[in-house]
Amino acid sequence: MATPANERGARRAARAALVLAAAATVAVGLVALVHDAARPSIEAAQREQQLARLTSVLGDIRYDNDPLTDTVFVQDEEIFGGAGPVPVHRVRRGGRTVALLLEVPAFGGYSGTIALLVAVDPAGRLLGVRVTGHRETPGLGDFIEERRSDWIRGFDGRSLAEPPAAHWRVRKDGGDFDHYTGATITSRAVVEAVRNALLFVERHRAALYAEPAEPGAGSPARMPK
Repeated sequence: MATPANERGARRAARAALVLAAAATVAVGLVALVHDAARPSIEAAQREQQLARLTSVLGDIRYDNDPLTDTVFVQDEEIFGGAGPVPVHRVRRGGRTVALLLEVPAFGGYSGTIALLVAVDPAGRLLGVRVTGHRETPGLGDFIEERRSDWIRGFDGRSLAEPPAAHWRVRKDGGDFDHYTGATITSRAVVEAVRNALLFVERHRAALYAEPAEPGAGSPARMPK
């Protein structure tokens, strides 16, 4: 049998539950409002980080377009195998393409595929190469990271003519590129991928440079296979 005291206790508990529920609802709403208000700033900061990473290999080259949206997705199964379309970002100044930025895979790494960013100028020379992702053995694979070693800078200024095709190998295989003891497999994979990027640019030069500027984010132009 319910007593007045029990009823009052039940009413207090119900009121407390309602107050807590209301407070939780208000808190969730406030968090959502703050998140929505901060979203543009967060997205802008993320975009700036993406752009800084992408253009880090350009050195002193100046540009006035948006390489993040001035992009084509390219596919060449003979060169890149079944990796799928490869993003190629155009860097322009005054409407003229001053560099191409390719995000290419380096197959055959010791622990899997190595992701590379390769910058090429209109003359087919390398402006720079950076590793953007890898799973190589810590210690042995550190040399491919620009912040740990200057090995990756050895590609700067190279082209398909310098060195000649037969010398686009590591020194252990009779080529011109240094390799690290115990990490020859990693060195080979990166050298081959950089050469493949140059081959791709040479093969598709007309299409890469002829595509219209700023195709629009989210709907980049696609090159034929």
